[in-house]
Amino acid sequence: MTNSQQPITNNQSPTTNHQQPITSNQSRIALAIQYQGTNFYGWQRQPRHRSVQEEIEKVLLSVAKEPVTLYGAGRTDTGVHAAAQVAHFNTTLPIPAHRWSDVLNQRLPDDILIRASALVASDWHARFSASYRRYRYTIYMDARPNLFVRPYSWHYYYEPLDESRIQAALNPLIGKHELTAFHRANSARKHSWVDVQAAQCYRNGSFLYIEIQANGFLYGMVRLLVGMLVQVGRGLRHPDEFTEIWVNQRRAEVKYAAPAKGLCLLRVGYPSSPFPEEIWFDTQPKFLLP
Repeated sequence: MTNSQQPITNNQSPTTNHQQPITSNQSRIALAIQYQGTNFYGWQRQPRHRSVQEEIEKVLLSVAKEPVTLYGAGRTDTGVHAAAQVAHFNTTLPIPAHRWSDVLNQRLPDDILIRASALVASDWHARFSASYRRYRYTIYMDARPNLFVRPYSWHYYYEPLDESRIQAALNPLIGKHELTAFHRANSARKHSWVDVQAAQCYRNGSFLYIEIQANGFLYGMVRLLVGMLVQVGRGLRHPDEFTEIWVNQRRAEVKYAAPAKGLCLLRVGYPSSPFPEEIWFDTQPKFLLP
């Protein structure tokens, strides 16, 4: 498939099929959202399971006295956290846009927080107006367990990890590629093309961080990537072998996904963000241990 034949990706503008109608008496409100994913079955509303979308929609229903649909910038899986997820909804209520964060936070459970709310244009869309999403994965490498680190990291101390080898494996990922090897089954997405904009591995004391930024992500992509990158960091696979596996779409060799609790949706980027930088940029704290 040539570049000119590549399928539409998540960073392109919505077609009329994706447009959410808005009436003349409605306003569109954008939310910057944080959540601890531990007790959620992901972002997306689903039957019989607790989701972030449903929890916020229940509060919107209690305030608006009518069903309100929340549209997210992306879906996070079961157990995955978010430092700056973005979503929007339409409303006829005369509540000032900047006040919606306070109104919702007074009613939301403790594991969801609205960092800010803002008025956006009627054709602005949390998902289709976004230019990128960025994820951070945290690995804790000290052999001593730590209760306060446990919910937000993968405690991996069995073998030392070489961040330079991991970075060497990440470098060829930059660009637009078909990443079928890191695409979990049961995904509704019809293609595996991803435009990776940045990929970085760095160490800070006992912590190893892997950050990936792309226009959009495949179902389970980052956790599958990290699972194999740990093998590279241990020396079990060469960085060139890692590249050869995804270039040749050898999905059967990608067998292990890193635990969900180490993954965080770090931020969602827009050509012109509706929020101040201090609200949405790098709001996941990093651990500092002696």
